[in-house]
Amino acid sequence: MSNQMDRPTESERVRVLIADDHGLLRAGLHALLEAEPDVEAVGEATTGEETVRRAEELSPDVVLLDISMPGPGGIEVTRELKASLPEVRVLILTVHEEKALLREAIRAGAAGYITKKALEPELINAIQAVQRGDLYIHPTMTRALLEESPGGNEVARGDEELVDPLTRRETEVLSFIAQGYTNSETAEILHISVRTVETHRANIMDKLGAERRVELVRYAIDHGLLDT
Repeated sequence: MSNQMDRPTESERVRVLIADDHGLLRAGLHALLEAEPDVEAVGEATTGEETVRRAEELSPDVVLLDISMPGPGGIEVTRELKASLPEVRVLILTVHEEKALLREAIRAGAAGYITKKALEPELINAIQAVQRGDLYIHPTMTRALLEESPGGNEVARGDEELVDPLTRRETEVLSFIAQGYTNSETAEILHISVRTVETHRANIMDKLGAERRVELVRYAIDHGLLDT
């Protein structure tokens, strides 16, 4: 009895639209999502155009989107979805692990990027994370970004490199936040206290009008803080 009462209602489940042109993969994803008590597969799409149309019809919480779709690709579809349905979270599911594609997807408005080699629990975690408003980047991609900027103290050395309206230190802290470093890791690298990092983070979010880490990541990408 208690198990039935604890199950989420239909309105509480994360409603997911699956967009991929491979039938077997769609079927597998559909079965995977339907086996989860907190997730519901509400529809499928096989092309970019159909993805946008189905999303407008179904108003899903999350669109699980292949980046290589017939017609408009996943990046362009992401832009269209965020323009017409700004509340929908787009989670890119792809075989591609190129950092440039990750950056482009985040710039376009994607809330997550996960590779098709991910384990099933990782995919469910990613769906739940983006639904909460968090940014999800598959660990292999996060590591690739971290490897690009090992020398954090090199960020914004000159006044011309500051990211207006942030101070030099705030720019440094922002770059680490965007790359996935924790507050304690950032503090250790910059030789400052965790409390100071937290203060900088609060100031950054206030100055940029950001409410979530995903917004900070997009800002950092747009201003070249994650570029090689």
